Amino acid sequence: MAEVKKNEEPRIGVFVCHCGTNIAGSIDIKAVMEYAKTLPNVAIADDYQYMCSTPGQNKIVEAIEEHKLTGIVVAACSPRLHEPTFRVATREGGLNPFRFEMANIREQNSWVHMHQPEEATEKAKDSVRIAVAKASLLEDLIPKSVPVERAAMVVGAGIGGMQAALDLASAGIKTYLVEKNPTIGGKMSQLDKTFPTLDCSQCILTPKMVDVFRHENIELLTYTEVEAVEGYIGNFDVTLRKKARGVLTLEEAEARGFVGGGCNGCGDCEDVCPVIRPNPFELGMAPMKAIYIYHPQVSPLLYTIDFDSCVKCNLCVDICGDKKAIDLNAKDEFETVKVGTVILATGYDIFPIEEKFEWGYKNYDNVITSLEFERLICASGPTGGHLIRPSDGATPKKVAFVLCAGSRDNTGVGKPYCSRFCCMYSLKHAHQIIEKIPDAVPYLFYMDIRSFGKMYEEFYYRIQDEGAKFIRGRVANILEDPVTKNLHVNAEDTLLGRPIDVEVDMVVLAAAVQPAAETDATRRLFGVSCSQDGWLLEAHPKLNPCGTTTAGVYLAGVCQGPKDIPDTVAQAEGAASAASIPIHLGEVELEPYFAVCLEDKCAGCGMCINLCPYQALALVEKEGRTVMQVTEAKCKGCGTCGGFCPGGAIWMQHFATPQIIAQIDAFLLGGEQ
Repeated sequence: MAEVKKNEEPRIGVFVCHCGTNIAGSIDIKAVMEYAKTLPNVAIADDYQYMCSTPGQNKIVEAIEEHKLTGIVVAACSPRLHEPTFRVATREGGLNPFRFEMANIREQNSWVHMHQPEEATEKAKDSVRIAVAKASLLEDLIPKSVPVERAAMVVGAGIGGMQAALDLASAGIKTYLVEKNPTIGGKMSQLDKTFPTLDCSQCILTPKMVDVFRHENIELLTYTEVEAVEGYIGNFDVTLRKKARGVLTLEEAEARGFVGGGCNGCGDCEDVCPVIRPNPFELGMAPMKAIYIYHPQVSPLLYTIDFDSCVKCNLCVDICGDKKAIDLNAKDEFETVKVGTVILATGYDIFPIEEKFEWGYKNYDNVITSLEFERLICASGPTGGHLIRPSDGATPKKVAFVLCAGSRDNTGVGKPYCSRFCCMYSLKHAHQIIEKIPDAVPYLFYMDIRSFGKMYEEFYYRIQDEGAKFIRGRVANILEDPVTKNLHVNAEDTLLGRPIDVEVDMVVLAAAVQPAAETDATRRLFGVSCSQDGWLLEAHPKLNPCGTTTAGVYLAGVCQGPKDIPDTVAQAEGAASAASIPIHLGEVELEPYFAVCLEDKCAGCGMCINLCPYQALALVEKEGRTVMQVTEAKCKGCGTCGGFCPGGAIWMQHFATPQIIAQIDAFLLGGEQ
């Protein structure tokens, strides 16, 4: 790689992309190119139909050598899309890859000024002029490498988290699987069947839960939460809070000298426990003791004490006897583990649909959510799979399903997005009613049926043929007959163009989904952004849907946005693949866009430290004085510290003050500079 001498006269090459008609349809490419030739320090200006193509990149490589260029400007699309591509071309031409600057004349110009070609062309000229001003002052930057710990962590042990952990572990990587609940399996463990194949959910899930529990490279940490996070890609120090379970595993009992002791899942303790409380796994529709397991297929098969309801009567201690598995004085414990990469798979919660008061949820006994329906129809549920009305235990013959309950709702109470899998599970529920209850009729109130996946549309046709009634229209309100407890569903049938009133025995609300309650706190610990709806934000929706803007942290499953089981598993496998790459490489190269402290100017005031959103700054003693030090692997080059520093002691590489001022001058002075 040729080195540009410090005082060498800048020679910039400008290349303007047509991007088919994406740019050329609104902007006069030739006019922009000819204008670029008139700018100071520009040695060559050229254009090409697709600059990101191989011939387009070859133009850059050849121009660098032929014209002895010191910097490159490409006027094309977003740098988020193709900056790495053009950096490679710049390097292949013999320049430092960070002597490249991009002018976005597509997303920020042609696409928003399609009907203003003259104004768009002038704006493109401005963009090129600004980019050239900065490129003239760019300097060689050298990326740094950091070693990567050969271990990974997955936060959340639903189907997505389990799949990611299994893939990482099978690749020979030590994997910590962290789950806040006492057992793994997530929401999928609460389902009866899965669409469109109607496989038993537990029959699919249980073998995978067993594989996770038995895998030699997986350390399963249930009833555990992430407490704190330090470090950066390759070197995350994650502090875990192991919540007091009150029950010892076989290994924990042996460590205390109780040979042959520990919980074996016999359940004697549960039988004698006098405390009864609602079972959260059954959504409060079944009782549970203060010492409990959620269901017989839990993994690990280990009882847990709810200390908030335990009265410490010692009956469980007495019945446990020589196993000595009960510890009523257990306290939370903390452990810090070091990992190279992290996958967040924190899942989702059901939107509190009682906020949509017009549908009567929690006011009318016979209005339930789809997840409550899953437990009622499930053979392992509180009613043994017999669907009953909560009000009187009768078998419902007419059941209404309200789709988009809280989804696609711009009233300010619901969610504006589509929850994506509600249509399909409501079709599944309609099938289950027809299958289990003779002469039963399901009514599906819908806006649109979104059967988007493989064999989903065929499943939709099947439910139509089975006799389900489809009514296109939003449900306005639901009213209860106080005597019969039947429900009147009032809606507009938009196909008939008239209001209707359907009397049914029970209503099932396909409630919207939203990020799990702990998602926001977890993402802040790991420095991950979120959308306005709270879903974790991917690095790029198309080119990097598993990554995040925090290097080394990846996403899997519904925490990134609503998706069904196949898509969740697919993303989990993608996240595991991405997370394994730095670990297998053994080191990772960091972009040199980090802050540098000019120690001779630093007063050691420390005012910048609390401003840093990435905790990348710290005060250190050096040669008898206090100065700020940057942890380069943590720094994202956001510029917050550099913009604030009263002494100008922070130099932002690639976004240095002289470069920014040159861009401002180029914009304000225009062609007069």
